[in-house]
Amino acid sequence: MSDRWYVGVDVGGTTIKMAFLTTAGEIVDKWEIPTSKQDGGALITTNIADALDKRLSGHHKSKSDLIGIGLGAPGFIEMDTGFIYHAVNIGWRDFPLKDKLEEETKLPVIVDNDANIAALGEMWKGAGDGAKNMLLITLGTGVGGGIVANGNILHGVNGMAGEIGHITVIPEGGAPCNCGKTGCLETVASATGIARIATEGVTEHKESQLALDYDKHGVLTAKDVFSAADASDAFALSVVDHIAYYLGFAIANLANALNPEKIVIGGGVSKAGDTLLKPIKQHFEAYALPRVADGAEFRIATLGNDAGVIGGGWLVKQQENSMEKGNETE
Repeated sequence: MSDRWYVGVDVGGTTIKMAFLTTAGEIVDKWEIPTSKQDGGALITTNIADALDKRLSGHHKSKSDLIGIGLGAPGFIEMDTGFIYHAVNIGWRDFPLKDKLEEETKLPVIVDNDANIAALGEMWKGAGDGAKNMLLITLGTGVGGGIVANGNILHGVNGMAGEIGHITVIPEGGAPCNCGKTGCLETVASATGIARIATEGVTEHKESQLALDYDKHGVLTAKDVFSAADASDAFALSVVDHIAYYLGFAIANLANALNPEKIVIGGGVSKAGDTLLKPIKQHFEAYALPRVADGAEFRIATLGNDAGVIGGGWLVKQQENSMEKGNETE
């Protein structure tokens, strides 16, 4: 086995997660650095390069011991060139991320969307358990996702495939979404959406634990909803079933088109576990074709914050394998 390493990088709005990985996908070392938004994020590539040099020195390794960097970033990305058109939470606009990071590190760099590399990480070493046809749905402040088909992420013609959170599930009268539309899945199934739905209904359910929580704190969170549901609170259970309906409906329609082997639910909301997963599966089975439902297994994501850096390693592995195959055919 090679003793050279892959580098996985997951750029977030607050921190940049980084890791060295073996060619088998095991994390050798992982760490974080702050995300600098100074000068529109222009210093980020320099900070990543400096952090790599410092960490390598601690392992008594050099750049020649690294195979390449797989990086996940938020925003709209041109996949072929690693060019970032816009990443709101970072400050990048028309930023040549791949070119700049390759210049700073002298290493090959592959860039993809952060949700996509999380999906690849879960496929490779997490809840996907090696499934080459998989859906990842991340439920956090927003709703994201990645679609893995035949072991590869689907990007679409301009990199927008996998925007699961912006499937319209309420065609008329839905809540406004940050994307500019209304009625997106994100408005219902994100942590923000769950809190909104509970808050809108709590005044009509004074007997609920959620009413007590709201009177005490002045706000409700998705965590409050699931805690009350775990305690068999009737209103909280109805809120969970409401959001699970839309999730099950959307996932079933995706599955009917893609026929995945694994459907992985991640993000902070997934910590609700079976309290959320069971009603999603019930509604999913109502709309999925029976044979599609038979072939699909639901899982809660297992890698947490490591999914992105492991998925970054997979990007390098894929490129390495592709280059080896190309050399064989020459």
